[in-house]
Amino acid sequence: MAVSVPAGCRGSHCCITDMAYRKVRAGHGSHRVRDLENEELHTASLELEWDMEKELEEPGLDRFQLECMEHQPVSSSSGGGMDPDLEPIQPSVSPHGRFERLQEDPNYVSRFSRSVPKGQRRNGTCLAKYLLAGVGVFALGLLIGRYAFSKEQVKVEPSADTDVLEKIVQGITAEKIQALQRDFDSLSDLTEESKVRYIAQRWEELGLKDVQVTNHTALLSYPGPALSTITDLSSNQCYLPSGVRCDQPFTSTTEPFAFAAYSAVGNLVAEVVDIQYGNPGDLRRVQASANVTNKIALLKLGQSPLLYKLSLLAEVGFGGCLLYVDPCDAPFGNKTFGVTLNPGGNPFFREDASTAGRDSRHNLTSLLVQPISASLVKMLLSAPAMGQGRPCVPMAMPSASARKLINLTIENQASFKTVHNVIGYLKGKTNPDRYVLVGSRHGSWYKGALADWGKGSAVMTQIIASITAQTRAGWQPDRTIVFCSWGGTSLGNIGSFEWGKENAVVLQSRAVAYVSLHNPVRASGSLQAIASPSLQQLAAETQKRHSMSCSRGGGCPGPNVSSLQTPGDSSFFSSQLAVPTVEFTYSEFPKTERAFFLTEAFFPPESLLRETLDPAFKLHETIAKITAEAILRLATDPVLPFYPLDIALDVQNKLKDDPLSRPDLLNVAASLRDNSAFFQSEVMRPANDPKERDPAHVRMLNDVLRDLEKSFLIPNPPLGFYRNILYCLSRQTPRFSILKDALEVPWHSSINQSLTLVTSAISSADKLVESGLNLFENENDIPQ
Repeated sequence: MAVSVPAGCRGSHCCITDMAYRKVRAGHGSHRVRDLENEELHTASLELEWDMEKELEEPGLDRFQLECMEHQPVSSSSGGGMDPDLEPIQPSVSPHGRFERLQEDPNYVSRFSRSVPKGQRRNGTCLAKYLLAGVGVFALGLLIGRYAFSKEQVKVEPSADTDVLEKIVQGITAEKIQALQRDFDSLSDLTEESKVRYIAQRWEELGLKDVQVTNHTALLSYPGPALSTITDLSSNQCYLPSGVRCDQPFTSTTEPFAFAAYSAVGNLVAEVVDIQYGNPGDLRRVQASANVTNKIALLKLGQSPLLYKLSLLAEVGFGGCLLYVDPCDAPFGNKTFGVTLNPGGNPFFREDASTAGRDSRHNLTSLLVQPISASLVKMLLSAPAMGQGRPCVPMAMPSASARKLINLTIENQASFKTVHNVIGYLKGKTNPDRYVLVGSRHGSWYKGALADWGKGSAVMTQIIASITAQTRAGWQPDRTIVFCSWGGTSLGNIGSFEWGKENAVVLQSRAVAYVSLHNPVRASGSLQAIASPSLQQLAAETQKRHSMSCSRGGGCPGPNVSSLQTPGDSSFFSSQLAVPTVEFTYSEFPKTERAFFLTEAFFPPESLLRETLDPAFKLHETIAKITAEAILRLATDPVLPFYPLDIALDVQNKLKDDPLSRPDLLNVAASLRDNSAFFQSEVMRPANDPKERDPAHVRMLNDVLRDLEKSFLIPNPPLGFYRNILYCLSRQTPRFSILKDALEVPWHSSINQSLTLVTSAISSADKLVESGLNLFENENDIPQ
C-alpha cells in the first residue's frame, strides 16, 4: 500500500513521525480518534514559522531543572547523526497558567514511576560542564555589560496576539451592544426568513467573507386552535393552565404559550397523584400506597432533567402529567410557562408522518403533559397556604386531603416547516481545517415584544464586528472561527442538531471547541460559566480578569465554573460529539439541588425586569469581552488551552464518594491522573516554548487534546442524560449520572453494565494519553 506524504512535510523525520502518530492513534480505536490520513495537512500549518514573543519567566519556574544532553552535529538531509530535536529543552511556564494545578500538587514528584523520555534525560557530566561554562560567561558578561550597555532597562514588547486581543476587547462597548439589540428587537414581528436574511447581510457587511444560510425541514409543535384545559369534576369547574376559569375572558398574551411541545394529545379523566419531584424515591413511595396506572402525576420541575423524569412516569404506568414550579424553589412559580419534550433535532421525517397515526405523528411521549401555574396547583392540592411564608412551606398534598378527579384535555398541533441557520466563516491562517464554533440563536419561545433572542445575537454580532475590524488591518486567526445563528432552538435545538448531524463526520475530526451565547444575561446575579472539564481552567482564568463583582479594596469571589448539563444549542456538540464547550452568563445560581434544571422551562420575561435588569448594558459588555477572549485563546493559542489533568481530577472527584466505586475503577482513574499530569508536564510544557514549537509536533499534540473527551461518550444513555458522562446533574454532589441511575432505577441497566461503561471510558482516555506519551517519547528514537 502506498503511503502518501503530507504536503509541506520536509525531511525524513517529519514524515516518519507522522506515520508513527497515525499508527498509535489508529490502535486507539476508530470511534475515539480519527485517522490523520482522512484529513488534509495543509502546507501552511506544517511550514509555519511562529512569530511569538519569548515567554516571560513566572514564579515557580525555579523548581524545574534544565534538561541537558550531549550535543552532536545536526545531520544534513542525506546523512546520519542526531535529530535536531535532541537539543536541550528550556522548560517554560505558560503565560496563561496552564500548569497551575500541577504545580499546586505537593505529591506530584513522588507519584510517578514513569521514566523521563530518552530525549530529555539529564546528564550529570553535561550539567557540570554547563555550570563551569556559565560561570565564565557570567564573569565575561559583567565586564562587557559594564561598558557596552547603558543603564536604561530593555523594554519587552507585547506579542502580536496579545496586542490584537487588547484591541478586540477594547472595541467592545456597552453602547454598541445596546444599539445592536435595539436593531434586533425591531425584527421581532418579522418572519424567521426575514430575520435570517438581516443577520446574514449584517455579518457580510461587517467583513465575514463566507456567510451561508442553511435550511432544514422539521416537524414543529404548536398550541392548538383551542387552549388546553383542566376540569375539576368534583365542582365541574374548568380552568386554563394559568388558573383562570374557562368561562372568564382572559387578556394574557402568554396563555397560548403555556403548553408542552410534542406532548401526546387528547383527553384523560383520572385522579391527580402528587409525586413531588418525581425522582425514583418519590415514585417508590407513591407506588407503595396507590395504583398509578393511567393516573395524572402532579410533578414539580427541577432536581433532574424533565425528559428523564417523564420517562420514569411512563415506565411505571402514568397516563398524564401536570408540571409546575414550586414558589419555594423560584419566585416565578406562579406564572405559566412552556416546555419542549424534544430531546433534540427534527423528531420525525415526512415519510414517518405519512404512515403514522394522528397521535404518534404529534407526540414524543405517551403522556399527556401540561404545564400549569402554582395557583392552580394549590387548588388541586387543596392547600392554599403552601408555597409561601418564611421559611417557605413547600407545596405538597395534605395527608387528609382526597385526590382530585380531573379531565385533562391537550389541544396541541404540529406541522412541517423550514428551520434556518446562518453560518459565517472567518478562515484561519495556519490551521484552517480546525474549527472554533461560536453559537447564538435567532428565535425564542415567545413572539413579538416578549422575544428574548436579541441580546445573544447582539453580543455575538458585536464580537464579530470587533474581530473583523482587526482582520481588515491584516490580522488572521490561526484556526477558523465559525459563527452560527441557530433556528428552532426553543422546540429542541432543531437547527443546531440538524446542521451538526449533516456535518458530523467533519466536526468530529475538525471542531476543537464550541463557545455558546445562548442566553448571556438571565439575571443580575453572579458571573458563572458552564464548561466541560477540558475548559474549566480557561473559563476560570478569563473570569478572574473580567469579573465586575470585585469592589476596590475588597475581596473577590472565586470563579464560578461547573460542568452541569444545560439546555441550549451547545448540547449537541457537548453531548453527541464531545466537543469541549464553554458558556459565560450572568444568572442566579441555584441555592439548592431542587432548583437545578428550572431553566428547562420557558417563562415569559417581565417587561419591568427587561428594563431594569441591565439598563446600561454593562453585564452584556462583560460577557462579550470574556467570550471574545475565550474565542481568541481557542483560535490562536499554539497549544490548545485544554487541561488533561483537570479531566482526570474531575473523574476522581466523581468517584470519590460514589457508593459504587470499586478498586479496579479507582485504579484506572489513578492511572489516568498520573499519565495526564505527566503528559501535561513533559509534553505540553515544552510545546509552549517557541524554540521547541515544531508545527507538526504541535498539531499532533492538539489532536490528542481535542479527542480526549471523546473517550467519555457512551451509547444510549437514559433519556435526558448526556452521552458525554463528564457532564453531571448536580454541583453539590457530582457523580457519574449513569451510576446514579443504575443504583436508583435498576431496570434501566444493571450496576455492572454501568460500571463497565464508566471503566471503559476512563481506560480509553488513559490509553489515549499513554499513546500520546509514547508518541512523543519515541519521537527522538526514530532513525533518520
